[in-house]
Amino acid sequence: MKPLIIIESPSNLGLKESAQGKEPGVNKLPQHLKKHGLYDKLNPAQVIHLAAPAYSSQLDEASGVLNAYKIVEYAKVQAQELKRVIATDSFPVVIGGDCSILIGNALALKELGNYGLMYLDGHTDFVLPSMSQTGGAAGMDLAIVTGHGHHKLTNIHQLEPYFEEENVWCIGNRCWDPEYVGLIQSSQIEYVPLSHLREMGIDTLLSLFFMHIEAKKWDGFWIHLDVDVLDHKVMPAVDSPQQGGMSYDELRELLIPLMAHPKVAGIQLTILDPTLDPYGIYAQRLIDNLVKILSPIFREVKDHDEIMRF
Repeated sequence: MKPLIIIESPSNLGLKESAQGKEPGVNKLPQHLKKHGLYDKLNPAQVIHLAAPAYSSQLDEASGVLNAYKIVEYAKVQAQELKRVIATDSFPVVIGGDCSILIGNALALKELGNYGLMYLDGHTDFVLPSMSQTGGAAGMDLAIVTGHGHHKLTNIHQLEPYFEEENVWCIGNRCWDPEYVGLIQSSQIEYVPLSHLREMGIDTLLSLFFMHIEAKKWDGFWIHLDVDVLDHKVMPAVDSPQQGGMSYDELRELLIPLMAHPKVAGIQLTILDPTLDPYGIYAQRLIDNLVKILSPIFREVKDHDEIMRF
């Protein structure tokens, strides 16, 4: 049984300004979820806050990425803390922030061993700086962690790539630009867009993923959950909304078995922008589902608490 630890990683460095002179609001996500009851419901053993560098919108000319230097420095801090948490045999729930927080978590996992990645996102984020319209690392993070892009981001501590392409499953994309999709289709990443997922069925995908874990002898796997993988009708409070998306029923069907797997190493949550959800309507529904999704971990923690009391 593993204690659950929340790591707050409230970085918005991977996004462009939401308006002229206005920084993205995703850095307020941890406090937003806490305000609306997530922490009370999960009862974490510990909450760790990793203060992020102050937001700026500076394009690094060498890499073509906004705030590249700050992202790298923050990734190093993240990696040290995540390694410490995993070493205590705890289950980390990392709350961003934008998707660039994957870089630090991926760096930690590479330093710890051979890990896989289940990447749930409405976009592939497998984009090179030359293809990006914003320069934001949040739209390039999957490319970066698999070794594509400038070395200052892809090769921290000379550990490129943080995830081998063949160890990545990218699930739920519904952005169909040919250039955008073509790049990931030419990689060794297991790419399952939302339409394909629905054709094959979630049970089939999970069976294939679990067989892959055993075949590749992973030390564990990490879960990335960008809430824009959800249907925009139930989760519109994101920076890049688009039509369609997964239902909460589908999300639970996919994630609950993953949480029950003995090799799940942790999960990160990104992109809900509290400034687009001022009354917490979308946060509350997300929280209700997160508690169900984390129930295999959460239930063990509660059982452990009962044992300790008696």
